[in-house]
Amino acid sequence: MRALAAEASKLASLPTVWIAMAAGVLVPSVIAAITASSTRSMITRGAATVAGADTGYQELAFGVVGAIILGVVAISSEYFTESAESGGGRQITTSLTAVPARLRFLLAKISAVAIAGAVLAIIASGTTMGVIHVVLGEHAPAMGADDVPRLAGVVCYWVYTALLAFGITVLTRHGVIPLAVLIANTSVVTVTYLLTKITPLANYLPDMAGVRMFIRRLADNTVEISPLTGGLVMTAWVAALLVIAAVAFTRRDA
Repeated sequence: MRALAAEASKLASLPTVWIAMAAGVLVPSVIAAITASSTRSMITRGAATVAGADTGYQELAFGVVGAIILGVVAISSEYFTESAESGGGRQITTSLTAVPARLRFLLAKISAVAIAGAVLAIIASGTTMGVIHVVLGEHAPAMGADDVPRLAGVVCYWVYTALLAFGITVLTRHGVIPLAVLIANTSVVTVTYLLTKITPLANYLPDMAGVRMFIRRLADNTVEISPLTGGLVMTAWVAALLVIAAVAFTRRDA
């Protein structure tokens, strides 16, 4: 518990983590406000009668960028070399001195990232759905019992994405590459989505399978994957990557 508390405190002390939190809440909320305004305009003109069933959830899929930043900086900050005036050392040396058992250190770090990712997802979900209902008013999709597992799926997706980013960064020991690739794949050019046009197997890549936990329909995609299957597939990807990352971390030099 002391190792977990130390890692949680360390996360809270990183300015980039607070930037990640802000991005995670603002990005889906802003996109939701724009989308909802457009939908309301269409309803007013009679071009639509109700908002789509995935309204709000699609925006939360894009907002996962905050979780990506969180997962990357949680471990990349350990390898940042301080200035010469500060001794030119790295945080990882101090961290492993305080917690010599590398696996214990890594598990504490993973737990801290998972908890922070879950908190971020819950706040972002509440804010985004609140924006949808404020903008659309009576035209907003009614929240029901079906939304509980969907919102739980959002939380799982954000936590898993943060852990995927974390695991990749453990392997690269540098934040730039995983940050650039993962954010680009999420918000600019969704490579994994394009791959589904080439082979249906791409639907079982972690992000494409994971969104099935809360997105009911993917545009131009005829492959049916249940929320449970999507969750299990993403769980398997995350578990495999973290095991590989743990083996690499415990066997190589700091």
